[in-house]
Amino acid sequence: MIKSIKIRLLPAKEQELLMYKSCGVARFAYNWALAKWEEQYKQGLKPSKYSLKKEFNNTIKKNPNYSWLYEVSGQITVQAFEDLNTAYTNFFKGLSKYPRFKTKKSSRKSFYVRYDAVKFKDGKVNIEKVGKVKYKTNYDIPNLDKCHNPRCSFDGKYWYLTFGYEESKNQAELNKDLSIGIDLGVKDLAAVSYMDKPIKNINKSKKVRKLKKKLKGLQRKLSRKYEANKQGNKFVKTNNIIKLEKTIKLIHRKLANIRNNHIHQATANIVKLKPYRVVMEDLNVSGMMKNKHLAEKIAEQKFYEFIRQMKYKCEFNNIEFIQVDRFYPSSKLCSCCGEKKESLKLKDRIFTCESCGLTIDRDKNASLNLGKYKSA
Repeated sequence: MIKSIKIRLLPAKEQELLMYKSCGVARFAYNWALAKWEEQYKQGLKPSKYSLKKEFNNTIKKNPNYSWLYEVSGQITVQAFEDLNTAYTNFFKGLSKYPRFKTKKSSRKSFYVRYDAVKFKDGKVNIEKVGKVKYKTNYDIPNLDKCHNPRCSFDGKYWYLTFGYEESKNQAELNKDLSIGIDLGVKDLAAVSYMDKPIKNINKSKKVRKLKKKLKGLQRKLSRKYEANKQGNKFVKTNNIIKLEKTIKLIHRKLANIRNNHIHQATANIVKLKPYRVVMEDLNVSGMMKNKHLAEKIAEQKFYEFIRQMKYKCEFNNIEFIQVDRFYPSSKLCSCCGEKKESLKLKDRIFTCESCGLTIDRDKNASLNLGKYKSA
């Protein structure tokens, strides 16, 4: 199994400048390839990454006006064409939306690192063209025969190097009598059949609420500054506006890190119970997001990320992971007698069985039903 490691880089000023240039080159090559792909497609041609790569090398790289492309690793532009090809493949398979152009303002700053040049020695990692960069991590770097898809990225505050490596699956002894059902929700992050208390919603914590309140105030302040500096139909971006935008971006970063950390801890605690299987519902998250009253709450809960982490952690520990059909009535079935309650509505948070008289929290009842689920 391929596991990933993320380490923080501590580049010097000259190295950081090269990293910024690398991000720019990766974005330029991707946008150029996307424009050419669309152009050839409209002409009735069949574009491919090979033809675009050849045209890029013959027309752009040989042009003296683009000599700055040689300041960074050549593998960055090569990988940009691979990334675009993957984006189109996922689009045609229905796994993602149509590829879009990357803007300097909103796109993620990242670039591909040549895998065979990545070497760790004396607290430094070698990155092609950038040089030996200091790094900081709590992980023990394994002896790497090969790095899988190494990427260098910037999150608005720090630089990181992310890469994958081969690791054998965890052969821990599992509890063959323990089947865990997980029901995701908005009030609490998840109700787990084997746990007495649900996994709390981190967005209701004092720290997150304080950050969101601060963010709201800064966004209003930024909006007023934009209106005050409006000239005709254009907005003039002053130094104060730039500072405010940077502060807002860092708060978004902090909120994202808090939520991701909470999900990692929750999924790790479930896996530590060593069940032989984990059962969850196949949620239609994109459909749920269309509800304007719940869209923000659902987005903050990060259901997709929770499911993704459960999948790979179960796979690594040889735990069977099952996603039942999204139309399976886990909330309407009585976890005691199995009677189905057709009249149950979304606003009913307590499940009361008319047959056996069971009274239980709706989400807890659903998690117990999922834990008992019998696959066909």
